[in-house]
Amino acid sequence: MRAYSNWQWHLDEVSVKIKSETRYLWQAVDHEGEVLESFVTKRRDRKAALKFFGKIMKRHGRPHIFVTETLRSYGAAMKEIVSVDRQETGRGFNNRAENSHQPLRRRGRAMLRFRRMRTLQKFVAVHASVHNHFNQERHLYSRLNFKLNRAAALVEWRAVCAA
Repeated sequence: MRAYSNWQWHLDEVSVKIKSETRYLWQAVDHEGEVLESFVTKRRDRKAALKFFGKIMKRHGRPHIFVTETLRSYGAAMKEIVSVDRQETGRGFNNRAENSHQPLRRRGRAMLRFRRMRTLQKFVAVHASVHNHFNQERHLYSRLNFKLNRAAALVEWRAVCAA
């Protein structure tokens, strides 16, 4: 389904404390829940949103629909890059992006928080690729098929790590 990741993107930002300073982690998630891109910035303004949009569109192209929060930075950046009528906002629309932050938050607590922006950026990039590879959407398969898919993903992962 990777060929269809340009249908709908869910964009969200979350604040992360690093040395008692607030930093913002921007994430883009496709309609299936795969993390497309993660980006850490100091600010949450139009310039940061433009940089994030530029980075993700350079790598993945343009989606048909952007699902965002009502943060004004998104609207200002969309006016410059794409038409605003591609943006959908509303209560509960962006739950897919909000849920993508949960594993990161859980892991951050286990690591006793992040100490540098660079460390957070590296961790998020690796965590997204690992999570995307092993996330099998368990509710769609029977237990036997889920186990087979998970075993195949593990074999593939070990082959990649060995090379």
